[in-house]
Amino acid sequence: MYQFFVEPGQMNGREVVILGNDVNHIKNVLRMKPGEELAVKSGEDDREYRCGIVSLEEDRIVCQLRFIKEAGVELSARIHLFQGLPKADKMEFIIQKAVELGVYEIIPVAARRCVVKLNKKRACSRAERWQAIAEAAAKQSRRGIIPMVTQILSFDQAVRKAASMDVRLIPYELARDMAHTRECIGAIAPGQDVAVFIGPEGGFEEEEIQKALSAGVEPVTLGRRILRTETAGLAVMAWIMYHLEED
Repeated sequence: MYQFFVEPGQMNGREVVILGNDVNHIKNVLRMKPGEELAVKSGEDDREYRCGIVSLEEDRIVCQLRFIKEAGVELSARIHLFQGLPKADKMEFIIQKAVELGVYEIIPVAARRCVVKLNKKRACSRAERWQAIAEAAAKQSRRGIIPMVTQILSFDQAVRKAASMDVRLIPYELARDMAHTRECIGAIAPGQDVAVFIGPEGGFEEEEIQKALSAGVEPVTLGRRILRTETAGLAVMAWIMYHLEED
């Protein structure tokens, strides 16, 4: 079952209109025909709208709503991944997998040890690319929303953004034992906003760690092994997903 996202304004009663790049994808890549069924989500709720294709026009696909499925695919807490900018295409991998695991928002962070340095033009271009990857991953994993990938923030800006969140975690080599990590993740409750800070290659500088700790971010350990930046955030996401979906 193929899934597509539409704006709420594209849903009028039982008529659903698909626009944009998805039109070409449906017509020329998937080669779908009138009568075939697809899934549509508005990004505003967790419901899946099952529709049948009525007509394939030049710049739009007209569908008719058949029934609404209460999917319940979203995590009960909102996970905000503050990811230190990694090298090469690692960020694309992190975004794709974090979306699959249920992340709510991804915030790229320009920490001091980040090798990648982007000017304003390149940062905007990269942000558009990252958002497109998030959307594609949301479609593939049948998410109810498209997670937002924000503009790049400095470390100080990231800490301020996380200040109002209910739970704030930062993996740190000198953190307490794994029992404390289990306690912190086990205390995450439905409806909460959870900030997870992940450093770039080489991790955060000690001064950055101390700034985070002073702001109330809780240090946790991820075990006895050193995880790469593209592994650490996904490990935390998987752990939180397991906790929230254990029922």
